[in-house]
Formats: sequence, C-alpha cells, structure tokens
Amino acid sequence: MLISAALIVFGLGFSALSSAADLKAIAVLVPEQGTDYGWNQQGVDAARAVAEKYGLEFMPAEGLGYGDVRPTLRELAEEGASLMICHASGYNTAGPEIAQETGVPVAIVDTPQGLVEGLVTDYTLSGHDGAYLAGVLAAHTTRTGSVGIVVSGEPPSWNSQSAAFAMGVKAASDSTKIIYAVIGPAAYGDAAGGRRVTESVISAGADVIFGQGNGSSFGMIQAVETTKAVDGGKVWFIDVIGDKTEIDKGHLLSSVLWDMVPVYDAMVSDLMDGTFGTRGYQIGLENDSVRLLKSPHIPANIWNELMDLRDKIISGSVSVDNISDAQAVRALMTSVDINEG
Repeated sequence: MLISAALIVFGLGFSALSSAADLKAIAVLVPEQGTDYGWNQQGVDAARAVAEKYGLEFMPAEGLGYGDVRPTLRELAEEGASLMICHASGYNTAGPEIAQETGVPVAIVDTPQGLVEGLVTDYTLSGHDGAYLAGVLAAHTTRTGSVGIVVSGEPPSWNSQSAAFAMGVKAASDSTKIIYAVIGPAAYGDAAGGRRVTESVISAGADVIFGQGNGSSFGMIQAVETTKAVDGGKVWFIDVIGDKTEIDKGHLLSSVLWDMVPVYDAMVSDLMDGTFGTRGYQIGLENDSVRLLKSPHIPANIWNELMDLRDKIISGSVSVDNISDAQAVRALMTSVDINEG
C-alpha cells in the first residue's frame, strides 16, 4: 500500500507538471547567500533568469547551510514550487526523499546515478575544459615555476577542474610544479581556512593560485592580496564559476566562468515535455556555458593562443579527460596537502 501510494503521488506530481500552463514556480536552495560571485550566486541568478523567461514565480532559499534542508523543501513544496533545485551536494539525499514524499520534482548535484524519471534529475557540472585553458594560462604566467591549486573539498566538479588545470599546466610547461592543497573535507564557507592554506601554498613557491572554494574563496583572495610570492612579486588568482572583477584589487588573472542558465532552462523544458529525470545536464565550451574570463592582465598573444586551443578542444582535436576521482587527481600533482578539518 505504501508503494502504491508513493506511485500515486509521483504520478500526480509528474502529470501535473507536464504542461507549461501547470508549471508555476521554481525554487532554488543554496547553502550560502547568493552574493558570493560564485556557486551560490550563479545558481540563484540562473534560476531567477529562467523563472523570468517562462513567467514563473521565483522562490529563492538562501543561506541554508549544509545541514538538514528537509523542512525547507517541504515548506517550498507546500507553497507551490513546481521544481526545487537543490544547489549543493549536501542536499542530494534530502532532495529525492522529499520529492518522493511530496511529488514535486527536484534537481540535485553530483549524483548522476540518482535519476528518477519524472521526479529527480542531476546536474553534475564540470568546467574542466575551461580549467585546462586556465592551467595553460597559469604555466605561461608563473615566474617562480610553481603554481597552486587550493580547494575547499573534493567533490566531482572540483576534482575534474583540478585535474584538467594540472593537465593544462603540464601541456604548456612540463617543468612547472603544481602544489595541491585541500582546506578540509567540506570547507566551502571557511574563509579563514582558505586564507591560511593559500598563504602556505604561496610560501611553498606558488605565484599563481587556482582557487575553488565558494565562500572560502574570499579567504584565498585575501591571502593573494596580502602575501608576496617567494620572489617578492605579485601573486595571481584564477577563480571559478563567477566573475569577481568588481571587487578585484589587481590580482584576478582570470576565472573559469560557468553559466547555469542553459542547464535550468533545459530542466524546465524537460518538465514541460514530460522527459524530466531521463537525463543529466552539463555545461561546456561549445555554447559558452563554460568560458575563460578575459582580464586586462592577460597579454594579447597568450589570449589568442588560449582561444585557438579552445577551438581545438571544441573540435575534438585536443581532448581533456574528465577525472573526478580524488586519488587520481592527487596523482597529477607535484605535492599534496590534505587538511582533515
């Protein structure tokens, strides 16, 4: 009886959303405030843009942290959400549970095996092709012969970009050292830890930092702005997901930008045509949903080389492996420092 009841709820939820007229609202749940110029802001801004495109109510739930979001999901479902986007890997257990309970479709991250037709989809995003370009840029930029990767954890998205960045560095300069440091197992909002670990990577010789952190990125940037490289010169920062140009103090070399609008747009389209939950979603260079930020600090000849390389990646003449396993990522590095938190 319980199984039958669940199937009835699921069936009603799915059929109710199978037409544009019945799709009323998009909710997005993020662990931090949507003002971080990164993961949280990109998720909120993209969901807002898609809601506006389709004339849907926009229901943001920000600053939820990394704990139990089941009460928030239930509340959003009760308030009329037609799609709940669970924009944190820590929500990928609660999301499907509440979807089954309420019949409201959810989107989760970092769980490509978790698809449930009509009810649960996944968007395990990776900007690894863009990170490869960033690695080439870093190799051309370093004066000390060492670059650093600082991450707030090792989820699949971060891992794939760390690996691709390392491969890009090695493709451009096999002699460049790559110093890899993990702030903690889930230190996404740990700005103090981001600063401390980045300072240690700089003191180990890195003068270009590839930072993947969410809120902890602000600590990384503080370290870059206040710590000299071992040669006494400037340290550069390459960011991910968002564009922090408006708060840059002259150290932002580039960013691997993500645009999630095409992803959320495709989710809504799939809800409307009845195919939601039958596929996952990705981003890539070919439609500019992944792209490298062009800052004034990048010389024209280097930028032209990067754009030529971008074209080769899109055409398939250059292949960038998508490596998401943490141990495989670490094996690509010259040195590894894992903080357990």
